Amino acid sequence: MELNQIHHLFLKSSGTSTDTRNIKQDSLFFALKGANFNGNTFAHQALESGANYAVIDQVVHPTDERFILVDDVLETLQALASFHRNHLGLPIIALTGSNGKTTTKELIHAVLKLHFKTVATVGNLNNHIGVPLTLLSMTADTEIGIVEMGANHAKEIAMLCEIAQPNMGYITNFGKAHLEGFRSEEGVVKAKSELYDFLKANTGLIILNSDDGKQVAQVGTYDNVYTFSQSLETSLNVKLTATQPFLNVALKNTTIKTNLVGAYNFCNVAAALTIGIYFKLSPLQLKNGIEAYVPENNRSQIIQKISNEILLDAYNANPSSMDVALENFKGIQNQHKLAILGDMFELGTTSAKEHLAVVNQAILTKDCSFYFVGSHFFEQKIHHPNLLFFETFQDLQIHLEKTTISNTSILIKGSRGMALERVLEFI
Repeated sequence: MELNQIHHLFLKSSGTSTDTRNIKQDSLFFALKGANFNGNTFAHQALESGANYAVIDQVVHPTDERFILVDDVLETLQALASFHRNHLGLPIIALTGSNGKTTTKELIHAVLKLHFKTVATVGNLNNHIGVPLTLLSMTADTEIGIVEMGANHAKEIAMLCEIAQPNMGYITNFGKAHLEGFRSEEGVVKAKSELYDFLKANTGLIILNSDDGKQVAQVGTYDNVYTFSQSLETSLNVKLTATQPFLNVALKNTTIKTNLVGAYNFCNVAAALTIGIYFKLSPLQLKNGIEAYVPENNRSQIIQKISNEILLDAYNANPSSMDVALENFKGIQNQHKLAILGDMFELGTTSAKEHLAVVNQAILTKDCSFYFVGSHFFEQKIHHPNLLFFETFQDLQIHLEKTTISNTSILIKGSRGMALERVLEFI
């Protein structure tokens, strides 16, 4: 079946499904394969559960006229998403970066959705499957699409750009993330800049943080840019006015009080404001959008639990995000502070060095205790009055269950695989 025919069936469906445990009625099922599953074996179940058609790449018995046999289901999903994106012809904003891309995406969505019919990546479904599914969730009513792109190897961003065909894009920063796949910080810069490469080749608009020298260097002499800065003469001037307890910024004569903590969120907010200004929203409209956004999903959440104030930032961690989180935590005014830090993953051969650097930073931090959790931190174990090391989460749990923590500011941060939000049950 030709791609345009599949697209015709898609337009008559209720959308896409990839999991038979939550099939949408009258949807188009894609039988994706993974290391431990083969969606083709669930094709009949998908139809029985309510799907209109099932796209498969292996012959399934007994046959059904509602099976659509293709060479590769994943490639068909990606090609259909790109076909659909071009069919709609709407503006697509793409963003990537080492840290802050999901928060930035949510802030952009919070600003634009009050005035446009927007669709944005759900959660962090930002990979070779999530990006196509995001595009296919857009309809003829959608006015702006916001697509987050994640990667842990070179050429992944380039591939996602070919699928999404963005008109404009923003890179949050270049940091020490996924070094196992990118091999070095230079590898990170090159891989993330694949978004810039696509936009330059297609005369797309680059949203640029002019205060970030690395970003400016990568953009070079390309002139289709819309910029923001705290001090330089740019398209938009935004100033950081407060960081405690929450981040405040000033846009022209308008003060915007966010529900985000830490100066490291400033650029995330500024980028959203810049895009809002580009789409001709007023400072008051931007203020309403930003101030309505409340972080969730374990990202920069402030949680009050009895007498303790908890900064839960446990969705993910890498050396760059860990560093800025600790710098922000140092500025919190409380006699009792505790940082519970979990292992950082996907650092390859740099893992020991980067975990040791965090431990050394902790040693130099005054008026704060540290709990380090996980085998990578445990390998750097030292004896210090303010530092405790736990090889497993269970070891930490045992300690917390017999320890009373009160009137304390607590930072919780670690890689997703550590699931440190579980700490909340024991504080």
